Amino acid sequence: MARIAGVTLPAQKRIDIALTYIYGIGRTSAQKIVEAAGLDVETRIKDLTPDQEDNLRAIVEKTYKVEGDLKREVMGNIKRLKEVQCYRGIRHSRGLPVRGQRTKTNNRTVRGNVRRTMGSGKRKLEKT
Repeated sequence: MARIAGVTLPAQKRIDIALTYIYGIGRTSAQKIVEAAGLDVETRIKDLTPDQEDNLRAIVEKTYKVEGDLKREVMGNIKRLKEVQCYRGIRHSRGLPVRGQRTKTNNRTVRGNVRRTMGSGKRKLEKT
């Protein structure tokens, strides 16, 4: 099993799919990494040689901001928005949708599935 950027990649998956398990690498980035490493897309992680693993690891660490560094940067950006009290920062701090979505309906995922209407959370009364 290969470990890249602190993430253990699944051995049975193709290289381009397995690389997406790393936070900050999507399908397009993974395909570019595989192409830069000179590997075949159909190769499975378990079939990689140690040299190929080291090559992939070097490419990811050198060219992409991933995992902890990226998460730290994103959190810093959100913190900055909150500090300057801009609209997006206020939405983040209140736990509401940030990117212009409607809030009359369909925002349960960002609010944590809170139901605030009268009949939606009632328990069914047992009939005896």
